[in-house]
Amino acid sequence: MKIIQISAIWCSSCLVMQKIWNHVKDAFPEIEWCKMDLDFDSEEVSKYQVGDKIPVLIFEKNGEECSRLIGEKKEEEVMLWIKQNLEN
Repeated sequence: MKIIQISAIWCSSCLVMQKIWNHVKDAFPEIEWCKMDLDFDSEEVSKYQVGDKIPVLIFEKNGEECSRLIGEKKEEEVMLWIKQNLEN
């Protein structure tokens, strides 16, 4: 299981979400976390067809995308999203 975090250094929503993502990483140490920057990792990010709105979290199982979370979310929403994806 893997979460791909796509953000950008200029994105204010991404900065707001960073503290939440750090808590989530600590709560689910069994999940691999891969962080990509929209600008610096543009070639790799393009494979995920990210639209105009960031930040984006992509949940992958066995190399396949299962779910995507877009934009600013509360910590409880992110935790619930991960728990739901772990169950499926």
